[in-house]
Amino acid sequence: MFRASFVVRQEKGGDAVNRSVSRGPVRTGLAFGAALVSAVLWATASAAAPQESAGGAVAVSAARAGGERGCPVVYFDLGETLVHTAEDGSTGYRPGAAAYLRALRARHIRIGLITNVPPAWGATDAERAARLRREVDATWRGAAPFAWADFGERVLTPRTEAERKPAPALWQRAKAGPGRCRLVYQAETAQEVEVAASLGFVPYQVARPHRPAYLPLAVLERLGHRAR
Repeated sequence: MFRASFVVRQEKGGDAVNRSVSRGPVRTGLAFGAALVSAVLWATASAAAPQESAGGAVAVSAARAGGERGCPVVYFDLGETLVHTAEDGSTGYRPGAAAYLRALRARHIRIGLITNVPPAWGATDAERAARLRREVDATWRGAAPFAWADFGERVLTPRTEAERKPAPALWQRAKAGPGRCRLVYQAETAQEVEVAASLGFVPYQVARPHRPAYLPLAVLERLGHRAR
């Protein structure tokens, strides 16, 4: 039986194809993400705006976010981004992940997963997502269960080995969805963040020293304004 630790290892996509992306768009996307984070953090601190702890993220009031409910759409990697697998094979939230997801839920911000799993786990995204859920839940040791319901049908998984990250296929499928909201991608792997940036996502590499654990909520507010 595949355990959750296997799922996390599959997330790394070491044998994935199509690694060649333009460095120009990558640098532009990453620079935009870094500049936006820095600007919003500075503005938030300068204005002494209300803050709350959400895994190190800077939060602003839900009332201010009301005008952008549903925008942007925030996609995540799973293993070692939202979920950690311990040495004994048990799984649970990474520090701050549960609070961050609760904050997004309170602001009605849609979220999704872009994650590698074996294509043989099912013929559709829904089938592969159901198998992923069973694998993770079987080893879950957190005080609260993983918030699967928050992701709805936005769980994108590879249909073939060629679609495994860091190949661009899963991000391209996310972009094909309806609406004109900005798309965000958060992951712990620099390579995945770079590919997402090259495809027009607002990128954020999580769990970096001296940075918020996740993309600050104030930044998501700004992106909501930009989408209007």
